[in-house]
Amino acid sequence: MIERIRQQIEFVREIDGLKHIVRQSYLMNSTRRENDAEHSWHIAVMALLLKEHTTQQDLDMTKVLHLLLIHDLVEIDAGDTFAYDVKGYEDKWERELAAAKRIYGLLPSDQKEEWMGLWLEFEEGLTKEAQYAAAMDRLQPVLHNFYTEGKAWRANQVSAVSVRKRLGVLQEVSPALEAFANELIDEAVEKGYLLP
Repeated sequence: MIERIRQQIEFVREIDGLKHIVRQSYLMNSTRRENDAEHSWHIAVMALLLKEHTTQQDLDMTKVLHLLLIHDLVEIDAGDTFAYDVKGYEDKWERELAAAKRIYGLLPSDQKEEWMGLWLEFEEGLTKEAQYAAAMDRLQPVLHNFYTEGKAWRANQVSAVSVRKRLGVLQEVSPALEAFANELIDEAVEKGYLLP
C-alpha cells in the first residue's frame, strides 16, 4: 500500500510541471500567456457549464472531466504545439506518445493502463465524451483570442478559415456553440483580430 502511495505521489509531483508549460493563448485580460494547468481547469469548468448545449446524450461527465484534466499532461515533456503550427504537427504524435508512456508510466500499473487509455481516447476522439471534451478544448482558445483582440491570432497571422476548420468538432457536438463561435469569428474578422 505504501509503495502504491509513493508512486501516486511521485506522479502528483511530476504533473506539477504542467504549471510551467506556457501556451500561445493569453489570459483574457491580456497580461500574460496562460499555462497548461490554467487551461485544463478552465476547460473542465466550461464542460460542466456548457453541457446543456450539447446534442450528446447521456454523457459520462466524470469521464469528460478526467479526459480534460489529463490530456495535456504529455506537454510536460512534449511541449505545447500551437494549434496552427503545421511544422510542429509533423512529429507531435510521436513526441506526445513518448511523453504519455513516460508520465503515465509513473503510476501503479492499473492506473497507468486506465489513464493511458483515457489519453488515447481523447486523442482518437471516437467516443461522445472525447468529442465533447475536444469541443471544449478547441472553443476555449477562441474565447481567449477574441477577448484579447486576437493577440495570439494576430501575432501568428491565423485565418478564420483555419479557426473554423479546427472547430469542426462543434458541428456534431453542439450546433448552438458552433453558431456562437462562428459569430465570434465573423466579428473577429470584421475587427481585424483574425485574417479572413
